[in-house]
Amino acid sequence: MNFLGQAILPVISEIKDVDILPNFNYGYFAILNTHISRLKPVFKIAEQHQKKLLLDIDLIKGLKADEYATEYICQEFKPAGIISTKPSVIIKAKQKGVLTFQRIFLLDSKSISQSSKIIERTDPDYIELLPGVVPKIISQFSQQIDKKIIASGFIETVEEVEQAIKAGATTVTTSCKELWDYYESK
Repeated sequence: MNFLGQAILPVISEIKDVDILPNFNYGYFAILNTHISRLKPVFKIAEQHQKKLLLDIDLIKGLKADEYATEYICQEFKPAGIISTKPSVIIKAKQKGVLTFQRIFLLDSKSISQSSKIIERTDPDYIELLPGVVPKIISQFSQQIDKKIIASGFIETVEEVEQAIKAGATTVTTSCKELWDYYESK
């Protein structure tokens, strides 16, 4: 099953790339590495082209990623979703009725059990699992939790996307525009 009908979730990792949103038929995009002063024009472009945005709140410059910032972002901009590593941010975004994406970095087997405890506490809608190029880890993690997994990080080929999905990922995030083109035509 794909994330809201998309095999991949395109990631805008440089704010200058926001202008290409209208060039793609994807309904959802993730936004990374922006400045708080750029959010209003970014959301205006997205709205004009019927695109929904997922914000990585941890990577918004000029904003401390905490529950107060989350409340402000949810009320002021109404993103489709919030991405964060911080449990307090996920909990507040859920309270505001926004889709939540708990970002988890898996470094070793101990981090799987630690992450499971965080997920239990925050109850996010989705798990964004990094690195996304390790199907074995995606498979192991998906067997331990009852959440949809988004594979993320270092995914640059069709084969890597397909392996991640086969291992149990719901979808894959990528800033690789060649993959955007490939999966948009499918």
